[in-house]
Amino acid sequence: MQEYQKHNAHKENVLQNHLIEQLVAGEGYLLRSCEPDYDKPLAMDKGLVLRFLQETQPEEWEKLVAHYSDSATDTLFGQLGKALKDRGLLDVLRQGIKIVPGIKFSLCYFKPASALEPKRVAEYQANILSVIKEVEYSQRHGGRLDVVLFLNGLPVVTIEAKNLLTGSTFRHAERQYRQDRGPAGEPLLTFKRGALVHFAMDEDNASMTTRLANGKTRFLPFNRGRDGGAGNPDVDGEFRVAYLYRAGAWGSAIFSRDVLLDIIGRFMHLEVVGKQEVMIFPRFQQLDAVRRIMAHAGEHGAGRNYLIQHSAGSGKSNTIGWLAHQAINLHDAADQAVFNTAIIVTDRVVLDRQLQGTVAQFEQTAGVVKKIDGTSRQLKDAIAKGARIIVTTIQKFSTEHLKEISGQSKRSFAVIIDEAHSSQSGRSAQAMTDALTREATSSDDIEDLIAEYQKSRGPQSNISFFAFTATPRNVTLERFGVVGPDGLPHPFHLYSMRQAIEEGFILDVLQNYMTYKAYYKLEKAIEDDPELSGRSGQRKVARYAHLHPTAIGQKVEIVVEHFRRHVMHELNGQAKAMIVTSSRDHALRYYFGVRDYTASQKYTDLKTLVAFSGELDYEGETYTEADLNGFSETELPGRFDGFKPDGTPYPETYQVLIVAEKYQTGFDQPKLCAMYIDRKLAGLQAVQTLSRLNRTRAGKERVYILDFQNTIEDIQAAFRPYYEITSLEAMSDPNQVYELEGRLHKFGYLDRPEIERFAETFYGGHLSGGDRARLEGLVRAAVGRFEADDDEGRQEEFRQLLRSYMRFYSFIAQVIKLEDTALEKLYSYASWLARLLPHRQLPPEIEITEDMLKLQAFKVVEKEKGSASLSPGDREALAGITEFGAKPYTEDERKELSEIVKAFNDRHGTEFTEADMIRFEQVNREIMNDDLTEMLRNNPPDVVYAAFRDAFFQGAIRMFQRDNEMRNIVLTDAEARDKATRHFFGRALRAVRDNPIAGA
Repeated sequence: MQEYQKHNAHKENVLQNHLIEQLVAGEGYLLRSCEPDYDKPLAMDKGLVLRFLQETQPEEWEKLVAHYSDSATDTLFGQLGKALKDRGLLDVLRQGIKIVPGIKFSLCYFKPASALEPKRVAEYQANILSVIKEVEYSQRHGGRLDVVLFLNGLPVVTIEAKNLLTGSTFRHAERQYRQDRGPAGEPLLTFKRGALVHFAMDEDNASMTTRLANGKTRFLPFNRGRDGGAGNPDVDGEFRVAYLYRAGAWGSAIFSRDVLLDIIGRFMHLEVVGKQEVMIFPRFQQLDAVRRIMAHAGEHGAGRNYLIQHSAGSGKSNTIGWLAHQAINLHDAADQAVFNTAIIVTDRVVLDRQLQGTVAQFEQTAGVVKKIDGTSRQLKDAIAKGARIIVTTIQKFSTEHLKEISGQSKRSFAVIIDEAHSSQSGRSAQAMTDALTREATSSDDIEDLIAEYQKSRGPQSNISFFAFTATPRNVTLERFGVVGPDGLPHPFHLYSMRQAIEEGFILDVLQNYMTYKAYYKLEKAIEDDPELSGRSGQRKVARYAHLHPTAIGQKVEIVVEHFRRHVMHELNGQAKAMIVTSSRDHALRYYFGVRDYTASQKYTDLKTLVAFSGELDYEGETYTEADLNGFSETELPGRFDGFKPDGTPYPETYQVLIVAEKYQTGFDQPKLCAMYIDRKLAGLQAVQTLSRLNRTRAGKERVYILDFQNTIEDIQAAFRPYYEITSLEAMSDPNQVYELEGRLHKFGYLDRPEIERFAETFYGGHLSGGDRARLEGLVRAAVGRFEADDDEGRQEEFRQLLRSYMRFYSFIAQVIKLEDTALEKLYSYASWLARLLPHRQLPPEIEITEDMLKLQAFKVVEKEKGSASLSPGDREALAGITEFGAKPYTEDERKELSEIVKAFNDRHGTEFTEADMIRFEQVNREIMNDDLTEMLRNNPPDVVYAAFRDAFFQGAIRMFQRDNEMRNIVLTDAEARDKATRHFFGRALRAVRDNPIAGA
């Protein structure tokens, strides 16, 4: 190989010749010649077509000759040419052709799912693969193609191959296809009728297209990926594109018999987009993922988990569709079916229509796909009757109908999860597992019954989970990841955000990032106003400033003027933008702000929509989303896009959509070119929100983000874990479930004998009305002990730990087969207790007015501007679940705490330790309700500190009411109190603004 390259390095055809040699020597291709083998008008190798038909279907050939005599060959090629023109090559290869009086020819035999039929295996092996170089294809000029690959004499792949050492790259090959390979009047290049796919390649890279359209031809990368990004890795002694023509560590070659016929038979399909047909050829990562997963499942059988981390824009719906259809036809080495049924589940309440349609369009046998878009009874019937592919929402498994299903444990299921995340360890996911594993039992022993319940939570030998997500959380990795040599879970297959960006499948949303900082000064109208003292008033102060018309007005002006100057004219005037706000009230005021500003400036060419749930009162009027927009909520996506379902345009065009929670995730609008952020974002929420911008569209080359709440550093920190491969620092310690169990019992609210009696009834069979009353009575005893405790801080800590136990047990029981029924008993008891515990009483709401508080000054200034894009290798591992409650201390926080303890002791002659001071964490847990948490998350620290300070002071007094020494210091020493308060304010602020650990 090295000598060959040395002597031929500067020849244009070095890759062309090497590829052909490898296909002939290694993959069994026949080498044919353009003259005399290739028929230009028919665009086929007629000799090999005849050879294939005569050798594999001699009886049909004899019928043809008997009926048509000397014109048999002409009749065959006449009908074949007509079928190619009318139906296309893909359909002809799959369905064959028919000739009067009932002669049927197959033009290709695909690999059978099972090897139990030797005749089918022999037919598959009889397929003839061939290659011709320098094919003079044109009927109008002498244009040539470097390489054409044929299947049974019919052209399936064309290739233009370049040599990097001559200064020619795959981009030159793409340009050649666009400029010199016009498809008009050329059968080989005509869409559907001619070759199925066209490859442009050099020694390092490859790209492909299924439709040549002159200058509008769009090529897609077809590379393996290199070090987490685009391109291909080095291959010892070979070109980087060797995976196309030679078997290796990557598996079989793409152009090998097994892979090429698999693509033609089970992957390629025609998709109708609008009024245009699109031929889908799998991208490399899609093909590689499905084939690797199926190979692994075929070898290891059911009962395994697979996490597929594929970036947005990777064609997930197609990958899921291919996987489902191939799973139900998968056989193991003993020719036994691996899966009886594939179930595709999504947690979206309304079943994803695109996913549903994509899976259905791969259906080659009617009735294979059951779309559960009705009731849960429909799902029950589909499972009970053994449907092959089921598409449903996860919520439908949580109904009474599904509890009636049993006897499925002898069947095997491939459960394909669309957008896996922490909810897969929730109640609906458990209900799904129960339905697919439940068996009738004759045991009367309660401990046996509970052990079976617990066992059903863990891994099941008859269920394999295939979990898809672009952004796996820590629990997703632990639940579905494959444990590597380092003992940590990893995705089974990766197509990273970085690779998708570098390959152009999605846009880098961080490329143009601008941040703004708001400065404002507030003044109390009455300094000692009692309504503004304490938590009940102070938590409203920051919100008041945030929603003030002056604040909204200045931001609206920045947003509108930026959109008009930089965004509006993108995409030939079709560009759109989204304003992301922190609350429904915020969204409403932005809507009025934009409306009033555009009217004052006479900007009649900019129209706005708003999205929020429910009703809102503003200045004496009640508003809904539908009232303001003038049409129903369900119409909004189409109205914003500008086109009706039938493709006709709406009379009005809208450019800006203002949102509060709605449309921040799961909303695909490729025309979005800008986003204006006025809410705090962190972690996965930041990634999912900003990713609304990453969809590609012809002419869309850049996007813009203006952010009034976050820094570039904040956003980069959020994206870092998901930019390349998502990893985990360490596995969660399952023994933490016992730590939680012990902490719950220390409160004195729980009684072990009551939990045992609860379990005897709860697991004893179908619950009657009397049983439910008995269970509630047992739980009410604990509620009474809880209510008798006048320590609100202890009560709130118990509430939080109870929820933490339920989440963590539910999660860890799915990862590990637990064998301790006491944990299962506590879980079922806790689920009842959590519902019956009284909710925390919140102080009444107050409305801050100009009479109580005045905004003295407000200004918004540009802070940062430029690229926030991450660099290769810029990654950060996720943390496992390591603690419940407060965040662990950082080194700086521990140092600060040590100084506070020393100051307390020096000033008052006490002997407090750091452990004593950490008791203030309980104060944080008590006061951090939803309102205060949201205030700290969405407002500047200097604005919200006063509200926290007052709440913390009251909480500290309550906590230390039985500790006179600490209480006296808190009451009398303002300086010491302020140091402690500021320290725990910082802790609280970090806790709510960091990415929260899922499940804890």
